[in-house]
Amino acid sequence: MRLKPSVFLLTCRLIYVILYIIYTELVSVPSERKGRTRKLTQEKSCGAIVYRKFHGNTEILLIRHVKSGYWSFPKGHIEEGETELETAVREIKEETGLDVFVDTGFRETVTFSPRRDAQKTVVYFVAKAKSREISPQASEISETKWVEINKAMSHLTYDNDRIIVNRAKAFIALMK
Repeated sequence: MRLKPSVFLLTCRLIYVILYIIYTELVSVPSERKGRTRKLTQEKSCGAIVYRKFHGNTEILLIRHVKSGYWSFPKGHIEEGETELETAVREIKEETGLDVFVDTGFRETVTFSPRRDAQKTVVYFVAKAKSREISPQASEISETKWVEINKAMSHLTYDNDRIIVNRAKAFIALMK
């Protein structure tokens, strides 16, 4: 049985409309049909690679997150009216109990998408621990450890964190 050309065209248009609707739902592009645009939520966090000198070695502090189990550095969301530096100092204190001296000469950013509808930028500084006693925030941090900076790569979960450590390592080596 052959379709009439008009039926064939209608069928093709219907298939096109269905595919277009599926496409717009999957890739988050503007949907002219619905008259709206999906917006990415912008998130920003600040933190630091916290280090100490111990027996002639440079060690950095790694934290393991309760929810995800990944190893990273102390960081958290900026609160209204806070600067990046203030956020980093506050988050380090909240998550680890440490007082630190932050060196703003080192400032690196990482941008990624933690969810389909969000884009997150994390600003990292380098910070020297003023004390050695860590008291982890139990609701967010399951474990902390000081790791010799050259061995940190094997503990970190994400490649972005490994890149930041390499840059921080070079920066710290230049400090007195």
